[in-house]
Amino acid sequence: MFLKRVEGPRQVTLPDGTILSRADLPAPDTRRWVASRKAVVVKAVIYGLITQSDALERYALSEEEFALWRAAVERHGDKGLKVTAIQKLRQL
Repeated sequence: MFLKRVEGPRQVTLPDGTILSRADLPAPDTRRWVASRKAVVVKAVIYGLITQSDALERYALSEEEFALWRAAVERHGDKGLKVTAIQKLRQL
């Protein structure tokens, strides 16, 4: 079995003790972005699994879109990325 050489760590440990690995990342051709997939990408960048530029390139995201995802996770946690939560939070 051959392991593909990658830049950076293969996995990181999150503050809650769970392990996030490159295998947990969504596929590069992902078209349907649910809250859980967005949260995995944001956590991967925050905790150093991949760089922000790698995430933007891999998933064809704009800097603005990723910044909105990251702000939602930092302010409200993973639930802040759900569409219904975004609508409720904007009304406040």
